[in-house]
Amino acid sequence: MQVIDAKTVHESLNFPRLISELKDTFSKPAGMPQRQVFNLDEGTSHSDAFAVLPSWNDKTIAVKAFTYFPSNPSKDCELESLYSKIMIFDRKTGVPQALVDGTSVTYWRTAAISALGSDFLARKDACKLLVFGTGRLASFMALAHASVRPINEISIWGRDPNKAQKVVETIKLLKPNIKVTVCDDIERTVKQADIISCATGSPSPLFNSDWVQAGTHTDFVGNHNHDRRECDTKLVLKASVYVDSKVNVFAEAGEILIPISEGVYSTDSVIGELAQLCNGQIPGRRSDEEITLFKTVGTALADLVGAQLVYSQLKAKSE
Repeated sequence: MQVIDAKTVHESLNFPRLISELKDTFSKPAGMPQRQVFNLDEGTSHSDAFAVLPSWNDKTIAVKAFTYFPSNPSKDCELESLYSKIMIFDRKTGVPQALVDGTSVTYWRTAAISALGSDFLARKDACKLLVFGTGRLASFMALAHASVRPINEISIWGRDPNKAQKVVETIKLLKPNIKVTVCDDIERTVKQADIISCATGSPSPLFNSDWVQAGTHTDFVGNHNHDRRECDTKLVLKASVYVDSKVNVFAEAGEILIPISEGVYSTDSVIGELAQLCNGQIPGRRSDEEITLFKTVGTALADLVGAQLVYSQLKAKSE
């Protein structure tokens, strides 16, 4: 059984191939029970946590396990808040194949899933991207969306302009042909954006949805809590809403659950989930004027695809 580290994951993956593999996998039958997240400190809503995410398809069985200890960085600057591993097994024999660094795979698959959603839901001519967030995921989100649409302008917003500038420099290094700037006027930039992608820890809406123009695609990945959200209720009500996984989103995502608790929205209003887009069961964007919204909380099947792709590429090189 191979042990595959983060460096190898980053060297093995690219967005065009990963997005293609995700689209193919999500279009076919697969097993994916609801993920289990366990709060380790009972009685608090934002405690240390442990989670288990199983999935399988006709090639691979996978289980991702991760720990989330939000106060780790304040205890020791060398500690991360999240640690993750993915173990994959051969579907035909059950033989263990690899233990893959899950944190790095998560960055890639999260951004790739958002970009796959964008490929179905953003206008074909979408060229201006606004990314909310300055964490490690931010540059992945920008680069993923730029791999499926003709993006020529990217704006990065963050509460700390210095962190936003660092994200800008990272993207510029990899995509020197794209204009990348720090967003210094949220209202103006939201009004100009063709795609808005949010990957923050914000507990409350990041912008006023009245600023979102007809034809905009919006994407939300940062929140996994029923009482926190990155967009307001008005946006959910006026957008065509799609999700990566109904079973997970309806259990965790405040963007959907808060409007439901307010009595103005229902789960039946969600048009469908990613697998239905991939297999053609439901349409994607239906007009250039439509506002679309894609909410993701992450799926075990996407972890499986990322880990399996890294493993298969390493295996092919060694043969």
